[in-house]
Amino acid sequence: MSPPGSRAWTPGERLVGRVASWDGDDRGPASDAPVVGVLALQGDVLEHLRALHRCGAQAIRVRTPADLARVHGLVVPGGESTTIGRLLERFGLMGPVRGRIVAGLPTFGTCAGMIVLSRELDQEFDQPRLATLGVRTRRNAFGRQVSSFDVSLDVKGIDGGPMDVAFIRAPWVTQVLDDDVDVWAEVDGHPVVVAQRAMLATSFHPEITGDDRLHAWFVEQVRAAA
Repeated sequence: MSPPGSRAWTPGERLVGRVASWDGDDRGPASDAPVVGVLALQGDVLEHLRALHRCGAQAIRVRTPADLARVHGLVVPGGESTTIGRLLERFGLMGPVRGRIVAGLPTFGTCAGMIVLSRELDQEFDQPRLATLGVRTRRNAFGRQVSSFDVSLDVKGIDGGPMDVAFIRAPWVTQVLDDDVDVWAEVDGHPVVVAQRAMLATSFHPEITGDDRLHAWFVEQVRAAA
């Protein structure tokens, strides 16, 4: 049940003590701003919507193929990768999203989003995923929840010095599979930011620290592509 007088709950949003800076309205700052969707099935949806909004995008939730048809770029958020993959299938989004990405839709995956985008996984079982990014990825590579940490990280192509980022049950890339995959940052020799064509993926959660530079970079790429 939603709190009295409020809109429906959005994944990632606290049910009490809601941040009042933005109420989650799908409208962006300007009518001519690029439309960037956040896959709103599970995970850190609201945090990404707010970051994209701050960076000048029209930020919308993507739950249906009709929502997907509206967007110029897409964020696949952190959360639980197996759940996100299963819900992509259940809501008829797996094929449409994969098709848009293969066709060149700018796409930004964070934490679980990196796993969902990865072509291969370093584990003994398979799980549903988009499999569009030419890397092999290991889930929970840095450890479980108690091993989560924040760090300042230099990221290739992002000006202004190290970024403040949060690793929460984070993956890392164990193998780059394609020659055109570019590694933008590493931790202890493990790739944690990779880019390929119009795709960007991070092991960490840039949406929760208040450092919006990766979101700003992504919005500019979407703007240029649109």
